[in-house]
Amino acid sequence: MQTPLTPQETAAFARDGAVIRRAFVPGRLVDRVRSSVDGWYRTEMDPALISSYTQRTFAPDLGNDHDVLALFHESGVADLVTSLVPEIEPVVTAQIQIRVPESDTGITQPEKAMHVDGVACPHLDASELRTFTLLVGVVLSEIADSDGGALRYVPGGHVDMAEWFRTEWSIGMTDQVPPRIDAEQGTPLLGSPGDVLLMHHLVPHAVGRNTSPTPRIMAYFRVSHAQHARQRLEALRDPWLEYPAIRTVTA
Repeated sequence: MQTPLTPQETAAFARDGAVIRRAFVPGRLVDRVRSSVDGWYRTEMDPALISSYTQRTFAPDLGNDHDVLALFHESGVADLVTSLVPEIEPVVTAQIQIRVPESDTGITQPEKAMHVDGVACPHLDASELRTFTLLVGVVLSEIADSDGGALRYVPGGHVDMAEWFRTEWSIGMTDQVPPRIDAEQGTPLLGSPGDVLLMHHLVPHAVGRNTSPTPRIMAYFRVSHAQHARQRLEALRDPWLEYPAIRTVTA
Protein backbone atom coordinates (compact mmCIF):
# COMPACT_ATOMS: atom_id res chain seq x y z
CA MET A 1 0.00 0.00 0.00
CA GLN A 2 1.34 3.44 -0.93
CA THR A 3 1.61 6.23 1.61
CA PRO A 4 -1.62 8.27 1.77
CA LEU A 5 -1.57 12.04 1.81
CA THR A 6 0.53 13.51 4.58
CA PRO A 7 -0.99 15.95 7.09
CA GLN A 8 0.81 18.77 5.27
CA GLU A 9 -0.68 17.69 1.94
CA THR A 10 -4.12 17.38 3.49
CA ALA A 11 -3.85 20.91 4.86
CA ALA A 12 -2.70 22.17 1.44
CA PHE A 13 -5.67 20.45 -0.18
CA ALA A 14 -8.03 22.11 2.30
CA ARG A 15 -6.52 25.51 1.47
CA ASP A 16 -5.99 25.22 -2.29
CA GLY A 17 -8.43 22.49 -3.28
CA ALA A 18 -5.57 20.76 -5.08
CA VAL A 19 -2.37 18.86 -4.35
CA ILE A 20 0.26 17.38 -6.68
CA ARG A 21 2.33 14.25 -6.07
CA ARG A 22 5.41 14.36 -8.29
CA ALA A 23 6.79 11.24 -10.03
CA PHE A 24 4.19 9.09 -8.27
CA VAL A 25 2.91 6.69 -10.95
CA PRO A 26 5.56 4.12 -11.95
CA GLY A 27 7.14 4.67 -15.35
CA ARG A 28 6.18 1.20 -16.59
CA LEU A 29 2.48 2.04 -16.17
CA VAL A 30 2.83 5.47 -17.77
CA ASP A 31 4.85 4.12 -20.71
CA ARG A 32 2.25 1.49 -21.62
CA VAL A 33 -0.57 4.04 -21.74
CA ARG A 34 1.53 6.65 -23.51
CA SER A 35 2.39 4.10 -26.21
CA SER A 36 -1.29 3.28 -26.76
CA VAL A 37 -2.32 6.94 -26.89
CA ASP A 38 0.55 7.80 -29.23
CA GLY A 39 -0.52 4.99 -31.57
CA TRP A 40 -4.10 6.25 -31.63
CA TYR A 41 -2.94 9.83 -32.17
CA ARG A 42 -0.77 8.88 -35.15
CA THR A 43 -3.11 6.46 -36.91
CA GLU A 44 -6.72 6.93 -35.77
CA MET A 45 -7.37 10.52 -34.73
CA ASP A 46 -9.71 12.35 -37.08
CA PRO A 47 -8.81 16.08 -37.14
CA ALA A 48 -12.38 16.90 -38.12
CA LEU A 49 -13.53 15.57 -34.73
CA ILE A 50 -11.21 17.69 -32.57
CA SER A 51 -14.13 19.61 -31.00
CA SER A 52 -15.96 16.38 -30.13
CA TYR A 53 -12.84 14.80 -28.64
CA THR A 54 -12.21 17.95 -26.59
CA GLN A 55 -15.73 17.95 -25.14
CA ARG A 56 -15.68 14.24 -24.30
CA THR A 57 -12.51 12.20 -24.69
CA PHE A 58 -9.71 11.44 -27.09
CA ALA A 59 -8.98 7.79 -27.86
CA PRO A 60 -12.48 6.75 -26.75
CA ASP A 61 -11.72 3.04 -27.10
CA LEU A 62 -9.10 3.37 -24.35
CA GLY A 63 -11.55 4.67 -21.74
CA ASN A 64 -11.90 1.31 -19.99
CA ASP A 65 -8.61 -0.21 -21.15
CA HIS A 66 -6.87 -2.23 -18.44
CA ASP A 67 -3.57 -0.38 -18.78
CA VAL A 68 -5.30 2.99 -18.53
CA LEU A 69 -7.27 1.97 -15.44
CA ALA A 70 -4.05 0.61 -13.93
CA LEU A 71 -2.86 4.22 -13.64
CA PHE A 72 -5.50 4.55 -10.91
CA HIS A 73 -5.84 1.06 -9.45
CA GLU A 74 -2.29 -0.33 -9.58
CA SER A 75 -0.20 2.76 -8.89
CA GLY A 76 -1.17 3.79 -5.37
CA VAL A 77 -3.37 6.61 -6.66
CA ALA A 78 -6.47 4.89 -5.27
CA ASP A 79 -4.91 5.01 -1.80
CA LEU A 80 -4.26 8.74 -2.12
CA VAL A 81 -7.87 9.24 -3.14
CA THR A 82 -9.40 7.21 -0.31
CA SER A 83 -7.31 9.09 2.23
CA LEU A 84 -9.43 12.10 1.18
CA VAL A 85 -12.72 10.40 0.26
CA PRO A 86 -12.97 7.05 2.07
CA GLU A 87 -16.16 5.84 0.36
CA ILE A 88 -16.13 6.07 -3.43
CA GLU A 89 -18.00 4.66 -6.37
CA PRO A 90 -16.01 2.13 -8.42
CA VAL A 91 -13.70 3.85 -10.90
CA VAL A 92 -14.26 2.01 -14.17
CA THR A 93 -13.47 4.53 -16.88
CA ALA A 94 -11.00 7.26 -17.74
CA GLN A 95 -10.90 10.32 -19.96
CA ILE A 96 -7.92 10.94 -22.21
CA GLN A 97 -7.38 14.62 -22.92
CA ILE A 98 -4.90 15.85 -25.51
CA ARG A 99 -4.12 19.44 -26.31
CA VAL A 100 -3.11 19.18 -29.93
CA PRO A 101 -0.26 21.30 -31.30
CA GLU A 102 -1.85 23.67 -33.77
CA SER A 103 0.89 22.91 -36.28
CA ASP A 104 -0.19 19.24 -36.37
CA THR A 105 -3.67 19.77 -37.74
CA GLY A 106 -4.07 23.31 -38.97
CA ILE A 107 -7.26 23.33 -36.88
CA THR A 108 -7.61 25.48 -33.80
CA GLN A 109 -8.69 23.29 -30.90
CA PRO A 110 -11.44 24.89 -28.80
CA GLU A 111 -10.22 26.49 -25.62
CA LYS A 112 -12.01 25.76 -22.35
CA ALA A 113 -13.02 28.83 -20.37
CA MET A 114 -13.05 28.80 -16.58
CA HIS A 115 -15.57 26.21 -15.48
CA VAL A 116 -16.50 23.53 -12.97
CA ASP A 117 -16.98 20.16 -14.61
CA GLY A 118 -20.53 19.02 -15.17
CA VAL A 119 -22.22 22.38 -14.52
CA ALA A 120 -23.70 24.36 -17.44
CA CYS A 121 -21.48 22.55 -19.95
CA PRO A 122 -21.93 24.12 -23.41
CA HIS A 123 -22.70 20.73 -24.97
CA LEU A 124 -25.28 19.74 -22.32
CA ASP A 125 -28.68 20.99 -21.23
CA ALA A 126 -28.11 23.72 -18.62
CA SER A 127 -30.41 21.90 -16.18
CA GLU A 128 -28.35 18.70 -16.36
CA LEU A 129 -25.71 18.14 -13.68
CA ARG A 130 -22.83 15.75 -14.27
CA THR A 131 -20.86 16.51 -11.16
CA PHE A 132 -18.56 14.33 -9.07
CA THR A 133 -16.31 14.68 -6.01
CA LEU A 134 -12.63 14.65 -6.98
CA LEU A 135 -10.71 15.00 -10.24
CA VAL A 136 -7.57 12.90 -10.56
CA GLY A 137 -5.18 13.77 -13.37
CA VAL A 138 -2.16 11.67 -14.35
CA VAL A 139 0.40 13.50 -16.47
CA LEU A 140 1.44 11.43 -19.50
CA SER A 141 3.64 13.92 -21.34
CA GLU A 142 6.15 16.58 -20.39
CA ILE A 143 4.38 19.89 -19.68
CA ALA A 144 7.07 22.53 -19.37
CA ASP A 145 5.33 25.53 -20.92
CA SER A 146 2.16 27.22 -19.72
CA ASP A 147 1.35 27.93 -23.38
CA GLY A 148 1.60 24.24 -24.21
CA GLY A 149 -2.03 23.46 -23.40
CA ALA A 150 -1.52 23.28 -19.65
CA LEU A 151 -4.52 22.98 -17.36
CA ARG A 152 -4.92 26.25 -15.44
CA TYR A 153 -6.68 26.10 -12.07
CA VAL A 154 -7.57 28.63 -9.38
CA PRO A 155 -6.11 27.66 -5.98
CA GLY A 156 -8.69 28.25 -3.28
CA GLY A 157 -11.42 28.68 -5.87
CA HIS A 158 -13.41 25.79 -4.42
CA VAL A 159 -14.41 27.97 -1.48
CA ASP A 160 -15.52 30.84 -3.72
CA MET A 161 -17.46 28.49 -5.97
CA ALA A 162 -19.29 26.88 -3.04
CA GLU A 163 -20.32 30.35 -1.86
CA TRP A 164 -21.55 31.21 -5.37
CA PHE A 165 -23.53 27.99 -5.61
CA ARG A 166 -25.10 28.70 -2.20
CA THR A 167 -26.02 32.32 -2.74
CA GLU A 168 -26.23 33.25 -6.44
CA TRP A 169 -26.52 30.19 -8.66
CA SER A 170 -29.58 28.14 -9.57
CA ILE A 171 -30.17 25.15 -11.83
CA GLY A 172 -30.64 26.21 -15.43
CA MET A 173 -28.21 29.13 -15.34
CA THR A 174 -25.82 29.10 -18.28
CA ASP A 175 -22.99 30.88 -16.44
CA GLN A 176 -20.36 28.34 -15.50
CA VAL A 177 -18.58 30.57 -12.96
CA PRO A 178 -19.11 34.08 -11.53
CA PRO A 179 -17.38 37.01 -13.30
CA ARG A 180 -14.71 37.32 -10.59
CA ILE A 181 -13.59 33.75 -11.28
CA ASP A 182 -13.93 34.06 -15.03
CA ALA A 183 -11.39 36.89 -14.94
CA GLU A 184 -8.75 34.67 -13.30
CA GLN A 185 -5.82 33.41 -15.38
CA GLY A 186 -5.23 30.41 -13.13
CA THR A 187 -2.09 28.52 -12.14
CA PRO A 188 -0.71 26.29 -14.91
CA LEU A 189 -0.20 22.62 -14.13
CA LEU A 190 3.37 21.97 -15.25
CA GLY A 191 4.96 18.60 -14.74
CA SER A 192 6.40 15.37 -16.01
CA PRO A 193 5.00 11.91 -16.82
CA GLY A 194 3.90 10.17 -13.65
CA ASP A 195 2.92 13.31 -11.74
CA VAL A 196 -0.55 13.14 -10.18
CA LEU A 197 -2.99 15.99 -9.59
CA LEU A 198 -5.75 15.59 -7.01
CA MET A 199 -8.22 18.45 -7.42
CA HIS A 200 -11.53 19.16 -5.70
CA HIS A 201 -14.41 19.09 -8.15
CA LEU A 202 -15.29 22.68 -7.21
CA VAL A 203 -11.90 24.14 -8.19
CA PRO A 204 -12.52 26.20 -11.35
CA HIS A 205 -10.14 25.54 -14.21
CA ALA A 206 -9.52 26.34 -17.85
CA VAL A 207 -7.40 25.06 -20.74
CA GLY A 208 -5.89 27.16 -23.51
CA ARG A 209 -4.16 26.63 -26.83
CA ASN A 210 -1.12 24.44 -27.32
CA THR A 211 1.46 26.50 -29.16
CA SER A 212 4.25 24.02 -28.42
CA PRO A 213 5.39 21.43 -30.98
CA THR A 214 4.28 18.40 -28.93
CA PRO A 215 0.90 17.07 -27.75
CA ARG A 216 -0.02 17.58 -24.09
CA ILE A 217 -1.52 14.33 -22.81
CA MET A 218 -3.39 13.69 -19.55
CA ALA A 219 -5.46 10.82 -18.22
CA TYR A 220 -8.32 11.93 -15.97
CA PHE A 221 -10.40 9.96 -13.50
CA ARG A 222 -13.60 11.44 -12.12
CA VAL A 223 -14.13 10.09 -8.63
CA SER A 224 -17.53 10.22 -6.93
CA HIS A 225 -18.36 9.77 -3.26
CA ALA A 226 -20.55 6.70 -2.76
CA GLN A 227 -23.55 8.94 -2.00
CA HIS A 228 -22.82 11.65 -4.56
CA ALA A 229 -25.73 10.88 -6.87
CA ARG A 230 -28.13 11.59 -3.96
CA GLN A 231 -26.49 14.82 -2.83
CA ARG A 232 -25.22 16.62 -5.92
CA LEU A 233 -26.74 19.96 -4.99
CA GLU A 234 -25.59 19.80 -1.40
CA ALA A 235 -22.04 18.94 -2.55
CA LEU A 236 -21.97 22.04 -4.76
CA ARG A 237 -22.83 24.24 -1.78
CA ASP A 238 -20.76 22.52 0.92
CA PRO A 239 -17.18 21.86 -0.25
CA TRP A 240 -16.44 19.39 2.54
CA LEU A 241 -19.66 17.39 2.54
CA GLU A 242 -17.93 14.43 0.90
CA TYR A 243 -14.53 14.92 2.57
CA PRO A 244 -14.87 13.87 6.23
CA ALA A 245 -11.11 14.13 6.91
CA ILE A 246 -11.00 17.70 5.57
CA ARG A 247 -14.13 18.66 7.50
CA THR A 248 -12.29 17.65 10.66
CA VAL A 249 -9.22 19.71 9.73
CA THR A 250 -11.22 22.82 8.82
CA ALA A 251 -13.36 22.56 11.93
